[in-house]
Amino acid sequence: MMSVANRLREIYLKNKELFTAKRILLIMLGTAIGSFGITNIHQRVDITEGGVLGLVLLLNHWTGLSPSVLSPLLDLLCYALAFRLLGWDFIKVSAVSTVSLAAFFRLWEQFPLVLPDLSAYPLPAAVLGGMFVGIACGLILRQGGSSGGDDALALAISKLTRCRIARAYLATDLSVLLFSLSYIPLGRIAYSLVTVTVSSLLIDFVHNAGRSPAHTRSAASEEEPAEACGAAENTEAPESPERAPEEASEC
Repeated sequence: MMSVANRLREIYLKNKELFTAKRILLIMLGTAIGSFGITNIHQRVDITEGGVLGLVLLLNHWTGLSPSVLSPLLDLLCYALAFRLLGWDFIKVSAVSTVSLAAFFRLWEQFPLVLPDLSAYPLPAAVLGGMFVGIACGLILRQGGSSGGDDALALAISKLTRCRIARAYLATDLSVLLFSLSYIPLGRIAYSLVTVTVSSLLIDFVHNAGRSPAHTRSAASEEEPAEACGAAENTEAPESPERAPEEASEC
């Protein structure tokens, strides 16, 4: 019994700087915003996203499975594929966002839809949907985690292929949008491109808001979980999305 208590204490001491109250609350805020937008806008208007979020919507349409089930399953698959390249600290923080996102999907499913139906106004829906996702993902990435398995997958692709991270994101997004043509008309896919563009711009803005150019380039150490407890874990610090372009060559 004492050894179990000692082990739990050891785990707590190793991770107390990684899982601060501020970091967890901001991750929960981000996942609440993102899941709310997807539930109230994307699923109703047939406007999709790229990456895992878009794949969740695709599989939800064809299988009827709840996003609260699909989201963690797809995230875990991507994390498993990228684990060796990204390290434990990135995976730990991302696991918090995965669980939180699934929980908020389940929560919003219990209530009537809040926002008006924007099906007749696809352009405003695309912009508003992109804003929800962009703000949500930016908040989570700012805490050194991932808003979904697609972030982990894109970082892994960037490392393996030496492509810039932006191109890795684009490749995964376009692949999902292409598959989404199986249930979304081509015209709606064009609006989905608007959503992806808006969300990408907001992710970058929220992630780097209030930082000097030097901090933007180097990812401030106090917000990078790998650096916060990397010495205790003795593992290689995972790269943040803005670091990868500096190390990766042009494709």
